[in-house]
Amino acid sequence: MNFRALQYFVKLAELKHFSKAAAACFVSQPTLSTQIAKLEDELGVSLVERAPRQVMLTPIGEDIAHRARHILRDIEHMKDAARRSRDPEKGSIKLGIFPTLAPYLLPHVIPAIRRQYPELRLQLAEEKTEEIMNMLDQGRLDAGLLALPIDEHGMEMEILFEEPFVTAMPASHPLTDKEVICLKDLEGEELLLLEEGHCLRQHALAVCALAGAHERVDFHATSMETLRQMVAANAGVTLMPVLSVKPPIPSTDNIVLRRFESPAPSRTIAIVWRSSSPLGGFLKKLAESLKLKPNLLVEPR
Repeated sequence: MNFRALQYFVKLAELKHFSKAAAACFVSQPTLSTQIAKLEDELGVSLVERAPRQVMLTPIGEDIAHRARHILRDIEHMKDAARRSRDPEKGSIKLGIFPTLAPYLLPHVIPAIRRQYPELRLQLAEEKTEEIMNMLDQGRLDAGLLALPIDEHGMEMEILFEEPFVTAMPASHPLTDKEVICLKDLEGEELLLLEEGHCLRQHALAVCALAGAHERVDFHATSMETLRQMVAANAGVTLMPVLSVKPPIPSTDNIVLRRFESPAPSRTIAIVWRSSSPLGGFLKKLAESLKLKPNLLVEPR
């Protein structure tokens, strides 16, 4: 089966116009028409209804177009894998990162990655942990930045850093009188948490269990910034990862931050990839650029 015939047919299915499809494929209309006719002969079915003023796909044509798109996509993936295997530093890396880490980590690491790998194309996907794991498993991502623990089956990882949590509270809260708090100080507190699906929620619930605190059940935030603004509005107390309160993130009025006594509750951030990935060697190198300097992980005083 002619690879170009599939390309021409997919473009015709998209544009529904022979002349426009030919122009988009940089060939003459007779060339495109001939290739599609050969494809129909080989398959033994009509793929296209050729009306005077419009082009429509037959039912089997719609099905073949759908399958052809997947074939072309897989071929591009094979080519891309070959290119990246030859020289991954000049290819593209599809990296997943979860929402409560992405806006706070990326400003610290992207400039260094660009300096070290100027020809690397970093494609970022901001998704929740479960979706990142699904995309990794399906091959739609090369690696993911995740908070442990995860299902490690079929995966390799490199631990990047341990990120402490701090307590964020309104300026009027009694705990602002303390420079450092311990877990027992949160006993009986009603904590504001993220909605289901965020890994940060699970970490916060673990702290609640240790401290004897409980979550506020009538409100679940969709983002860290919502949590921040709810605290500023005197709606309660929450836990925040230390990167989310570091520059370039601006401070918020009426929020006081307090660090925990050592050992502070924290989350472990790692880069994760498929054990079968040919990019494993390069991803280990990339991990070095994703590790943070210790001063960025120090809790505010």
